[in-house]
Amino acid sequence: MRNQTPAPHDGLVRSLVALLLLAIVWGGSIPLIKLGLRDIPPLTLTALRYLVAAPCFLWLLRGRPLPPPRACAAVAALGLLGIGVGQTAQTLGVRLTFASVATVISALIPAFVVVLAALRLRQPITSLQAAGLGTALVGVALVAGGDPRAVAASFKIGGGRAGPTAVPAHVGFAGVGLLLLSAVAVALYYVFSVELIDRYSVPTVAALSSLAGAAALAPIAAWELGHVPIRLTPSGTGVVLYLALLVTVAGLWVWFDALARLPARIPAALQYLQPIVGVLASAALFGDSLDVWFWTGTALVLAGIALSARPGRSLLTAENRCPSAEAAARVSPPRSASGTS
Repeated sequence: MRNQTPAPHDGLVRSLVALLLLAIVWGGSIPLIKLGLRDIPPLTLTALRYLVAAPCFLWLLRGRPLPPPRACAAVAALGLLGIGVGQTAQTLGVRLTFASVATVISALIPAFVVVLAALRLRQPITSLQAAGLGTALVGVALVAGGDPRAVAASFKIGGGRAGPTAVPAHVGFAGVGLLLLSAVAVALYYVFSVELIDRYSVPTVAALSSLAGAAALAPIAAWELGHVPIRLTPSGTGVVLYLALLVTVAGLWVWFDALARLPARIPAALQYLQPIVGVLASAALFGDSLDVWFWTGTALVLAGIALSARPGRSLLTAENRCPSAEAAARVSPPRSASGTS
């Protein structure tokens, strides 16, 4: 007997809870990547994340009919864009700039998702909701960088929570450029995937795009390993497994499902919780201090989320839902987290 489709309210609550857990998982990945980089070079770490996840994605595809060749090519192209370009540019950008700058620029991804969803998927957004996203972005800047003067200075010569550190101007600009490229590529990957999810389901699109991304990253990692040594340690292995299984496999499932079911501004706003989780985890793991700017930024993030989530009508009304969500519900009924049909 097939499971009944949950009531709209139950589905909304489940999606919001899943997104909150996702913000914790994705936010915790930031300090764990810092741990993993002690033993594994950056591009190799990124490639291992997707290569280890690959068997899980293949398992998710079992028994599912593959999309037509043209659709498979479109999904693969999105994987190359979001993972091959987006993840590689982000990794290189982080190495060429400061953590506070990288966090602020990466926080543009949810905002880009909302803008692209409004343009591509015709999802409306009010001025109050836009103000909420902007407020949350300011909060992220304070959480990541502390004193606003240090955040502003970090875009020029350094700064942020780690203190001022001089870098060559051309290196800093290159890092910012790569991070902006990453933010745009990842946002495009997310939004354009929604249309394919409507026709071919969350696990199919997540799996095929991630497998394409893994194939793109493998030769890059092989090149890096020819120049930089790698150490296999328990902590490094644990980081790879965390990134592969929780951040990538479970994370993409939850994220794409939320984009298909909810207006993009809702999952986008909740992802501004990531830097808060990341800084708290760093404080626990590395003894980073938490000052008044962190708590001020946290308050702004929470206020921004509340504003951006305020609809004029119910979140699941036809006016506010993603135009493709109705089709997604018809094409792909809710599945268990194990990926079984």
